[in-house]
Amino acid sequence: MNNQKQIVDKMSYDRSITMFSPDGRLLQVEYAKKTVRQGSSALGIACKDGVVLVSDKRITSKLIVPEAIEKMFNIDSHIIATAAGIISDARVLVDRAQLRAQQHLVTFDSKVDVLTIVKEICDLKQVCTQSAGLRPFGVSLLVAGVEEDGMVKLFLTEPYGLYFQYRAAAIGEGEAELDEILKKKYKPSLTVQEGLKLGILVMKEFLKDGFNVERVDAAYVDVKTKRSRKLTDDEIKALVS
Repeated sequence: MNNQKQIVDKMSYDRSITMFSPDGRLLQVEYAKKTVRQGSSALGIACKDGVVLVSDKRITSKLIVPEAIEKMFNIDSHIIATAAGIISDARVLVDRAQLRAQQHLVTFDSKVDVLTIVKEICDLKQVCTQSAGLRPFGVSLLVAGVEEDGMVKLFLTEPYGLYFQYRAAAIGEGEAELDEILKKKYKPSLTVQEGLKLGILVMKEFLKDGFNVERVDAAYVDVKTKRSRKLTDDEIKALVS
């Protein structure tokens, strides 16, 4: 009977986003993080002359058009993002971030800074951890960009609204393994081209036999132009060879 009571008690805390368990946990928030870890991998690398994002599109069928799978998002001309977890959730957050960037440009006649975009995303995520009838966003985003003063920024946003700035970071399936590889191979002196090559080779090392050019997306923002650019399949292939 005691075991049954414990199971019932746990289920009651498990089902409500607004209720803390006796040991101080929000279980639905923890489940959201687990959802992210099941998502396709992505990584970001801050370089001395720009910032790089690389993501795995995880093509599940030969009948899918690879270009139709969206894992790399333009928030503004100088800010890009990629995601792991429920990508439909990511689209909602990206749409909100894009709107915020446009409003900032119209209001202040200047480009929005990366941290403002990150806070906009995380504020909405956090609201969904304390409001009845909602669920947490089941997605983590890497947000990367170059500021007007040339500063390179890379942020990781958690499903529950927490964010940190990183030099290099990974999310999704194999997050721990990718992090270990990045810790060993990352150098602050990396250029964008070196960062792109490192990111793609790290993804190749993780995916092993499952790796192919069509499966990977790569994009960057460089300090010189302050504009984002997505690599073509031929450019990715050249970096791998």
